[in-house]
Amino acid sequence: MATAIRPIGHEDRLSLVEHLEELRTRLIISAVVLAVAFGFCLWQNHELLHILNKPLQTQTRKQVAKGQGTVGQAVLAQQGLLKLSGDTQAALQALQRPGSGVSAPVRAQLPTLIAAMKADVAKIPRKATGDNPVTLGVGEPFTTTITVSLLFALVISLPLILYEVYGFILPALSPDEKRIARPLLAAIPCLFAIGVAFGYFVVLPAAVRFFVNFNASEFNVLVQASQFYRFAATILLAMGLVFQVPVVILAATRVGLVTVKQLRKSRRYAIVACAAVAAFLPGDAITLVLETVPLYVLYEASILVASLVGRRAEARARGAGHSQGSPAPYPDDDPAEPSVQQIIDHVDPDHTD
Repeated sequence: MATAIRPIGHEDRLSLVEHLEELRTRLIISAVVLAVAFGFCLWQNHELLHILNKPLQTQTRKQVAKGQGTVGQAVLAQQGLLKLSGDTQAALQALQRPGSGVSAPVRAQLPTLIAAMKADVAKIPRKATGDNPVTLGVGEPFTTTITVSLLFALVISLPLILYEVYGFILPALSPDEKRIARPLLAAIPCLFAIGVAFGYFVVLPAAVRFFVNFNASEFNVLVQASQFYRFAATILLAMGLVFQVPVVILAATRVGLVTVKQLRKSRRYAIVACAAVAAFLPGDAITLVLETVPLYVLYEASILVASLVGRRAEARARGAGHSQGSPAPYPDDDPAEPSVQQIIDHVDPDHTD
């Protein structure tokens, strides 16, 4: 168990069986972490489903206010019923007055009728709620809840799972390779979380608004739960992967596949590529701009980080070159025949002419 918590050193030598035992321990720990996260997410499944349903509810609430869709039509019927009941109560109250021309026995029954009508009308909801996804199968609510809980559990446990992967792979790297890999491995979960947040707050609402409103007057839109959650998971995962651009660019510059100078010269192509990625994602012209700008900012940030890392690497290389190029005292590194002055300098370093 200790080997799965403390990474093995580069100088350690393990047999094949020891490597397999370490891999098994790390897999067990990752599975336990995922299981605990899954249990927590399953316990809080109502909150998680509410989080995923919120973009759909926000958009359908706007349609409901316009009387569109099945829920909008039901809300229009509710509003008509409330207005009709209000008018009916006003009429009954007018008939209840002594000078209304209605007989006294009938007027005596009107208060009971008005009270019963008020009690029934109070049960009608006043607020227009958003539309939730629908399920078409008997077991679909259960399977959909399990899928959403597992998705959130994977996102929550991802940092610890990546740490176990990091602990298993990193001992195989040299110290110089570790110096390059550590910041990359640390940046991957952070950028993934930022990408998922950007996808949830920017891309997913734009996508829902586009698809739900497309030809909305010609269809009664009923969003199936399994398809909607699969669609939302695809968008969030795609944005999490897109936000890995700085890691990919930094790794490419460190390996030598591309230089910072080439990246700077390719800015115009980067803008076109960011716009193409944003255009591939669903949305209107405004969301196209909102999605293109962060992607290009990531590209510029990648150039800046790669430049800083390259300068630090060059500084370390120059420092190592100076330390290796310093003259060594006789006779360790000078195989040639020493001169008289070299012998004097070696025996008496403080000697002066």
